[in-house]
Amino acid sequence: MDKLSVIGLGKLGACSAACFASRGFKVIGVDINKDFVDAINSGKAPVYEPRLQELITASKGRLKATQDYEEAIKGSDITFLIVPTPSRQDGHFSDRYLQDALKYLSLALKKTDKKYHLFIITSTVSPGTIDESIIPLIESVSGRKLNKGFGISYNPEFIALGSVISDFLNPDLLLIGESSKAVGDRVEEIYRGVCENRPYVARMSLVSAEITKISLNSYITMKISFANTLANLCEAIPEADIDDITMALGADKRISPYYLKGGLSFGGPCFPRDNRAFAVFAEKYGIDAKLARITDEVNRFQTSHLADLVLKHISGSSASIVSILGLAYKPNTPVIEESSSVKLIEELLKKDIEIIVYDPLAMENAKVYFGDNILYASSVKDCLSHSSVCVVVTQEKEFSAIDKDYFVNDSATVIDCWRILDSSKLGKKVKYISVGKSEK
Repeated sequence: MDKLSVIGLGKLGACSAACFASRGFKVIGVDINKDFVDAINSGKAPVYEPRLQELITASKGRLKATQDYEEAIKGSDITFLIVPTPSRQDGHFSDRYLQDALKYLSLALKKTDKKYHLFIITSTVSPGTIDESIIPLIESVSGRKLNKGFGISYNPEFIALGSVISDFLNPDLLLIGESSKAVGDRVEEIYRGVCENRPYVARMSLVSAEITKISLNSYITMKISFANTLANLCEAIPEADIDDITMALGADKRISPYYLKGGLSFGGPCFPRDNRAFAVFAEKYGIDAKLARITDEVNRFQTSHLADLVLKHISGSSASIVSILGLAYKPNTPVIEESSSVKLIEELLKKDIEIIVYDPLAMENAKVYFGDNILYASSVKDCLSHSSVCVVVTQEKEFSAIDKDYFVNDSATVIDCWRILDSSKLGKKVKYISVGKSEK
C-alpha cells in the first residue's frame, strides 16, 4: 500500500489525512503551524469538524505530523497538497503558498535517490496554473522531468465544511486531472480503497480538470441565485410557496432538488470566490461570463433584501435590539467567511441597530470579527430574551426546536430564513415571517 503525505493540516487537510489513515494508509501530515502538528501527534484534532476526532483516534499508529518537508518526501510515495489558495485582488487564485510548499518538496526530492514521486494538487487553482506554473517549478528545482522523475495530478475535492468527512468518503464525483494515464490509474486506485461508495470517476487533462472545478461551483451558485430570486417573487405574491415550487422543479431530473431551496445568499470559503474566479478566467480568454457576473450581483442583493425585511419589522415594533440566530455560513461549522449572517449584521450596524447573536460553534470567530460592536448570548433562549425581533439565519438543528416557551416578551417577530420552525408551536404572541412566502 502506498505511503502518503498531506501538506496542510487545516480544515480540509486534517480531515483528508485522517480519512486516508483510517482506511489503512500510513500518512505523514505537514504544516507550518506547530500547534496543528503537535495536536496530530498528540492524537487530537487540530480543527473542529464532525467525526474528525473519531477518525484520528482510530488512526493511531498510522498518522503522524511534522514540519519537515524532507521527512514527508522520504517517508511517502505520494504527496497531497491541500494548502490555501486565497483570491487575489483581480479575482484569480493566488498559488504562492502552493509554490512555497512545492519548492521545499522539490528540493527534498532532488536530494533523494528515489526514482519517482507523485504530487497531487487538491487546492483550488486558476485554470492553466499547473501547466504554466507548477510543473515548470518542480522541474527546475528538482532537476527531474514530468512523468519520468515525478508525476502530477489535479484532484480537487467537492466537500463542504460541516460534512467534510462524509463528503470525502462518499463523493458523487471523483475528478482526476492527470499528467499521464499511469498517474490517473494510481490516483483512482487510492480512492477506490478509500471511498465507501462507487463515485463517478472523471479523468481528463490537467487544465480540463482545473476548469471543471471552478465551473461546477459557479454553476451551483447560479442555481442558488435562481432559487433565491424565486423566493423573493413568492414573498410578493399571496399564496405562493417557494418550497412547493422548488420541490416540483427539483423532481425534474434535468434540474434535481439540490441547492434549489430558496432563501439566503451563498457564502463560505468556496462558492463566492469560485464564481468570481470563473468570470475573470473567462475574461482572460475574451469571453464575457455574464451569468457568473449577474449571479454575484444577485447574491449581494439578497443580503440587502433581508436587511430591508428586518428593518421593516423593526420599525413596526418597539424593538431596540435584534436577535440573530446563526453566524456561520452553514450549520455544523464555526466558519463565518462570507456568511449571510455576517453580511446582515454589517448592514444593520450601518443603521445603528443593536444586535445580539448566538451560534453553537461560531461565537469565538464572531467575537474576533465584530469585537464589542455586537452582544453575545449564551444560548438560544438567552438570545431571544433580549429582543422582540429575531432572525433565524442558519438551519441549525437546535433552532428548529424553538417554541412559545422560548419567548419572554409580550410580542415578538421571528423571521425564519429557511422555514425550519413549526409556526403552530410559536403561540399567538409571535408573528412568524417566512422568507420565500408572502406575509399573511
